[in-house]
Amino acid sequence: MTNFIPIFPLSLIVYPDEVVNLHIFEPRYKQLITTCYAESKPFGIPAVLQNKLTDFGTLVEIKEIVRIHDNGNMDIVVKGTSVFKILEVINELPDKLYSGAIVNYPANEMQPMYAYLKPILQQIRDLFHLLKVEKQFKKPDETLLSYDVAHHVGLNQEQELSLLGFYKELERIEFLRRHLAQVLPLLHSMDELKEKIKLNGHFKSLKGFNL
Repeated sequence: MTNFIPIFPLSLIVYPDEVVNLHIFEPRYKQLITTCYAESKPFGIPAVLQNKLTDFGTLVEIKEIVRIHDNGNMDIVVKGTSVFKILEVINELPDKLYSGAIVNYPANEMQPMYAYLKPILQQIRDLFHLLKVEKQFKKPDETLLSYDVAHHVGLNQEQELSLLGFYKELERIEFLRRHLAQVLPLLHSMDELKEKIKLNGHFKSLKGFNL
């Protein structure tokens, strides 16, 4: 399917089914939110990377306008629905301050694959333990997608965008597996280093080496 959508470019990667809180303060985007909310229409958040608009983004729907401040600024809640690819940007729209784009929606697998994701979840929880972070996923493990955990594994923005470009769940899971395979050994090494630093200066009880 190909259609036109208003766009709100951000240095932010939003994944399908992800809920995000946004503070809206620019006049053009206050107009965009007001229009989309009144007409019950979604808008797109294409990713901006290194000050450049990328070709990929996520369609979002407005779940709630939480607050409209005295100056017209807004606090809103949006939820990601579909990944899109930009075909053409329309910079100027009649009577609008914001821009739009012609986009299509690549076929995207979004069925849970728990048998493959299960070891990744264990690695993520190992990561949380090493970082002394307490986090709980908001769904039962069996229903989780790679999208649900991608923001919790320490990906940089470029890596998050790369994940958005994979349309098969197994490819996304493999991407996360490879990332964790690199990160976890480093954190284990750091943990060992911290223990060595703590022990420095203490009396050591060591067994001698037999020659």
